[in-house]
Amino acid sequence: MERNAIILSYEKNPGINLKVLPGHFTTSNSHISHYIDVSSLKSDVAMAREAAREMALPYLSRIAVDTIVCTEKTEVIGAFLAEELMGGQGVTASEGAGLHVVTPLYNNLGHLSFQSSMVPHIVNKSVILLSAMVSSGRALDSAIDCISYYRGKVTGISSIFQAFPERSGLGLHALFTSDDIDGYRLYGPRDCEMCRSGQRLDALISSEGYTKI
Repeated sequence: MERNAIILSYEKNPGINLKVLPGHFTTSNSHISHYIDVSSLKSDVAMAREAAREMALPYLSRIAVDTIVCTEKTEVIGAFLAEELMGGQGVTASEGAGLHVVTPLYNNLGHLSFQSSMVPHIVNKSVILLSAMVSSGRALDSAIDCISYYRGKVTGISSIFQAFPERSGLGLHALFTSDDIDGYRLYGPRDCEMCRSGQRLDALISSEGYTKI
């Protein structure tokens, strides 16, 4: 599987790379034709910094930001994104409040919440939501609902990868999309054409990576 890996380079910044593995993968609610390995972008400091620079561009001189909420272990990128916004004109909406980078809590069912000490950075604040992957959109919807519950206002959404951007209507900014990958497919488990053709599953995907089956 790793032998067939495809390396995608971000067109506007060759310092940003994404590894893609073709195959037959399953998540908790989907079957997917490609595994998108975002681990390097989340952990490699140099690449995370470059990613943050690109992600900051839509927000500079356009919106005010109080808080960056990082999901799916994107905190390294989130910290660099905050640095880019503070150095540019994407300054905080509340004078003297500072710009904060916050990570939500997850329970066993995947529901989000915030520690009590972090709630003041969400309530009535302008929030950028940062994620690693957007495929079906369910996880993103859950994060938006959580921020709204705490009366935060999501004024920007950024992701490393987004599947089918033309269908989502989310208005998020993604570095890479499924349009960059020939043959990318995403199915509901009961509608998977790969299963129907007899193609065996290669791995189970989670936010931590993949586990071969």
